[in-house]
Amino acid sequence: MTVITMAAVGITAVMLAVQFKTLKGEYGIYLTAAACLFIFSYGIRRMDTILEGLRKIQEYIKIDPVYLTALIKMIGIAYVAEFSSGICRDSGYSAIGTQIEIFGKLSILAVSMPIILALLETLEGFLL
Repeated sequence: MTVITMAAVGITAVMLAVQFKTLKGEYGIYLTAAACLFIFSYGIRRMDTILEGLRKIQEYIKIDPVYLTALIKMIGIAYVAEFSSGICRDSGYSAIGTQIEIFGKLSILAVSMPIILALLETLEGFLL
């Protein structure tokens, strides 16, 4: 599916959610969450193309697979954290959304720590 199709799904869901808001507000939230999950699932399907491209890049520049794996994990964490945070904010629970964002940032920092340490070890080798 294309970006235009996903945009149409999103706009349609929002328009229906606005209509439901006057009748029963929770139905609008459920509809919005369902549309977000639908779009998210189709976004995940694009990962095969991205992973294949990253594998080709890895072959060309001979990068250590550990770094590439960490990069993919960081991208995944950021995407999931932003997605869940957005749903929480749209549902009126911005405090939970903020906590999810903070946890996502801390998780990215934890995943990147081995890379930071390897960089510092490399710099130490140059300085000594």
